[in-house]
Amino acid sequence: MWYLGLLIFIIFVFLIGLRIINQYERGVVLRLGRYLDTREPGLRWIIPVIDRMIKVDMRITTIDVPRQEAITKDNVPVGVNAVLYFKVERAEDAVLKVENYSYAVSQYSLAALRDIIGGVELDILLTERERIASEIKKVVDTETTPWGIDVTAIKIQDIELPAAMKRAMAAQAETEREKRAIIIKAEGEVKAAENLQKAAEILGTIPGGLSLRTLETIDKLQPDPSKTVIFALPVEILEGLKSLSAARKKVEK
Repeated sequence: MWYLGLLIFIIFVFLIGLRIINQYERGVVLRLGRYLDTREPGLRWIIPVIDRMIKVDMRITTIDVPRQEAITKDNVPVGVNAVLYFKVERAEDAVLKVENYSYAVSQYSLAALRDIIGGVELDILLTERERIASEIKKVVDTETTPWGIDVTAIKIQDIELPAAMKRAMAAQAETEREKRAIIIKAEGEVKAAENLQKAAEILGTIPGGLSLRTLETIDKLQPDPSKTVIFALPVEILEGLKSLSAARKKVEK
C-alpha cells in the first residue's frame, strides 16, 4: 500500500510543478531565491516549493505618460503628455535588476520629458515635435537598456499652451494671413497694369484703336436711368474719331 501512496505523491508533485509558458512569454526560474535559468514557451516543469517561476510578457507594451507641466527655455509654461512604447528583450534582467520595470520606465520617461522640454524654445517644441520625441527616446533607451528593456518609440500627443499665448498666436496667424493677402493682391495689380500697358501699346499702333476701345467701354455701361453720366473725352479720342471718319470717307470714294 505504501507504494501506492508514494506513487500518488509523486504524481501530485509532478502535476503541481507543471507550468505553461505562452508563446509571447518567458519564464524566469529562481531556485531557493537564486536565478537558475529562463524557460522558453511551452510546457515546463519546476520543482515545487524549491523553484519559483516568474513569467515576463515579451510583447510591446504601451504606457500613457500623463500630462506634465514644464517650462520651456524661453519661460513659457506648457502641458505635455506622451505615449511610450517598449518591450522586454532580456526577461532575466527585467526581473532581477529592477523591481517593477513598467513603473520604472514610466517614471524615467516623465523625468526625461521635463528635462528635454526645458532645454528647447516654444517654437521648436511646436514645429519639431518628432525630433524632440526622438531625443527623449534616446535618453530613456540608454538608461533602460541595462534593465533588458528596449524603448521602441515615444510619441508626443498634446501640447497645451496658456490661454494668453493661444490668443497671441491666433492674432499673429491672422496678421500673417492678411499680409499674404495684401501681397497677392499687389502682385495681381502689378500684373494687370503690365497687361494694360501692353494692350495700350498695341492699340496705340492702330489708328483710332484707343478711340474704339473707349467707345466700347462706354457702350457697356448701364447707368441708372434716373442719373446722368457725363464723360470727358480726351483730345486724343476726338482726333482718333476724326481719323476714322476721314478713313471712312476715303473708302466710300
